[in-house]
Amino acid sequence: MRSTSGACATLDPSGVLAVRMRSFATVLFITLGLTGSAVSSGPAADAPAVLTQPTFFIVGHGWGHGLGLSQYGAFGYAQHGWKYDQILRHYYTGTSLGQAPVKRVRVLLSDGVARATISSKKGFKVIGADGKAFVLEAGTYNVGAAFKAKDSSEPDSKPQALPYPIEFRPGSSAVALGGRAYRGSFRILKAGSKVKVVNVVDLDLYLRGVVPSEMPKDWAPEALKAQAVAARSYAVSHLHPGGGFDLYPDTRDQVYLGIPHEAPATSAAVNATAGQVVLYKGKVASTYFFSTSGGRTASVQDIYPNSPPIPYLVSVPDKYDSISPYHEWGPFKFTQRRLARLFKLKGRLLDVQTVASPSGRVRSLVATGADGEKTVEGPKARTALGLRSTWFRVGVLALGAPTTPVAYGTAASLPGTARGVGKVELQQREIGGAWETVARLTPRGGSVAPKVKPSASSRFRLTVGEISSVPVAVSVSRSIRLHIPNDLSGFWGTIKPASTGAVVRIQRQAGAAWRTIATARTADRGRFTVSRTVGPGTYRARVSAGAGFVTGFSKPVDVVS
Repeated sequence: MRSTSGACATLDPSGVLAVRMRSFATVLFITLGLTGSAVSSGPAADAPAVLTQPTFFIVGHGWGHGLGLSQYGAFGYAQHGWKYDQILRHYYTGTSLGQAPVKRVRVLLSDGVARATISSKKGFKVIGADGKAFVLEAGTYNVGAAFKAKDSSEPDSKPQALPYPIEFRPGSSAVALGGRAYRGSFRILKAGSKVKVVNVVDLDLYLRGVVPSEMPKDWAPEALKAQAVAARSYAVSHLHPGGGFDLYPDTRDQVYLGIPHEAPATSAAVNATAGQVVLYKGKVASTYFFSTSGGRTASVQDIYPNSPPIPYLVSVPDKYDSISPYHEWGPFKFTQRRLARLFKLKGRLLDVQTVASPSGRVRSLVATGADGEKTVEGPKARTALGLRSTWFRVGVLALGAPTTPVAYGTAASLPGTARGVGKVELQQREIGGAWETVARLTPRGGSVAPKVKPSASSRFRLTVGEISSVPVAVSVSRSIRLHIPNDLSGFWGTIKPASTGAVVRIQRQAGAAWRTIATARTADRGRFTVSRTVGPGTYRARVSAGAGFVTGFSKPVDVVS
């Protein structure tokens, strides 16, 4: 009687002989980089799968801390017809405009230097702490912890030491520090053997050097006006008490680059909003601003969780921020070693999760390692990893593959992780060729499980942009069937895919080992035949590796008495 499995079976009514086919798990034989075929929805192989080490990447939104006015967003609103006061009220909720309570500021240009180089193209003055003034000729003067001046209006006078602090005031030309000209005067403060240079300047003249340093000068006029008012308000609300100065000239406060950086358009914006500041309940607001929101600004508690609420620093939608080239960024790949160093992990890094605020900004990252979990605050991670903002997510790519070969024509499931992305590509590599996309997958719950039916041993990987998971090998063996005729006169069978001249070995089980008892080569349509008497025992057919296949075995056939 023939079995429905495709093997030939003999069942003697007297029970003398029977031929039975049973399943057998093939041995593992991995071959990398060989030809494969497309994704299939067919039945999956039963073999267990092991995920590779994860590949981490980061994608994000925006550039900057996210608090207050988004500069690209303001530009977008201006392009859509919004006036500067509307823009400011949008980003600083519940505020109004009023006049600044101060007219002049002191900007620290240089700190703790042995000598400062002061110059002017026209004659100017220096005044000592005692109020005595000296007229200086145009030129360059090196000023240290001691300075002597001779009045150029009195040719016969002798140089005199000036008591500190001293102040250089411009004549008909601006004074310069290190060759860079600034409006206003320079006050020199002595600190031991070192000096500080402080620029004393009218508030709106200071802004002429700030606005084009913080926003491109060719942007829409209403955006430049909004920036001017925000910068003026920020300066007034962040004056430093003590130390002989009010403001830093860099990102500790605002970037201030003096006269060489001034531009007609930004100076016009400063003049058009002369003295105006943002007020909340009569007080000057802390008008934080930054480059790009990514679509929504942050609240103060998103950035500083322990801060009390500030009604005008709340999260607001920022729909026109999409014009920014930094609206979305990434993916950027990060090695396990770099991330493990961030978390100070000693063991292997297995996973990274984020804890986000309502606006999407990351408050903390939680790493899972072989030795447990560790947490790092979002702002610290941003700085350590060189990210553009704290609005980001950590993506993970990892793919698994069966630990044993799959037979030709059989589908195999590749369980994988694809977290942090909306779409992911499954790629396959052929012999000697490049990677090719064979499927586009939509992760569910951060997981994917594509089924593949490779036509030969292949490598697979998940890819997002230029980021890829560690490739996995799916080994494929030829499908081979062994038949024993009813008269037990030999063996015959077929292999798929069919090929001519493939070596097939008939093997008989001997204890834990298999011994070859006959050899044949395939003929047309992959058929092979061996003529010999078949005695009781367990037999299988073995086809050797080659042409992109690993060694394959048929299911064992039992001949029993």
